[in-house]
Amino acid sequence: MHRNPPECLFPCVFTDSGISEVAQLRLVNGSSRCAGRVEVFHNKKWGTVCDDGWDLQDAGVVCRQLGCGMALSAPRVARFGQGSDHIWLNNVNCTGTEASLSNCRARPVGDNNCTHGEDAGVECSGNLHPSGYCGWCRDRAGKLSAQTQLSCLSQG
Repeated sequence: MHRNPPECLFPCVFTDSGISEVAQLRLVNGSSRCAGRVEVFHNKKWGTVCDDGWDLQDAGVVCRQLGCGMALSAPRVARFGQGSDHIWLNNVNCTGTEASLSNCRARPVGDNNCTHGEDAGVECSGNLHPSGYCGWCRDRAGKLSAQTQLSCLSQG
């Protein structure tokens, strides 16, 4: 019996922008769950990330956050197709060590000068963390927890 893997969504909190709300991250239109256009969920709507300044360090944070291994490339100019509706993030600037995209510097959420022809994407190595939970790790009580993600991934 073939079982489809669950869609992997990972919560992130936009703190640098002054917004403190839990959001989700996903990849769309890729050839696997570890490649595609980067989208974030904010204000009950999915939106894209603009490719202004988008690079391998930014893609690396997304890949790690989703439990998809290392970044192989950081495609720009809507290589995975153009999104619709909102462009939530622009001028993302990760150092490459952040646990999630929300920890990277960026313009305030929704503040951009982009079109969907500039949607950012990622291609990851696809090496899942042994937990198999798309970047989530279990805490000591066995509960899936974002708080334990960084320590879990560093042990993998």
